[in-house]
Amino acid sequence: MIDFKKIGEQLLGRTDAKELEARVIEKLRTIYDPEVPVNIYDLGLIYELDVNKAGEVSVVMTLTAPNCPVAEGFPDLVQNALWLVDGVNEVTVELVWEPPWGSERMTEAARLQLGLM
Repeated sequence: MIDFKKIGEQLLGRTDAKELEARVIEKLRTIYDPEVPVNIYDLGLIYELDVNKAGEVSVVMTLTAPNCPVAEGFPDLVQNALWLVDGVNEVTVELVWEPPWGSERMTEAARLQLGLM
């Protein structure tokens, strides 16, 4: 027998996770790279973003260069900002250097903003 209640709860959970993910992305777009006047999401510094319905957020990110003066503290800044998003219950941020960031990761909006198009 098909359990429509369970299916509905699963669909609702997915919707909630998608809505939370949208709010997380919105928050990421308020954080700017210290060397480039573009937010970290559109700049392509976010390599992976996982958000689940339990409010657990996992971010794998990089910076434009390893010798960036804020490299050590920037993940904490991102983590603290994401804690402010309604519905977030856990945040982990990992800073990686591989693969190296490249301008091809930027959104079209970021390229336009920087005059690269």
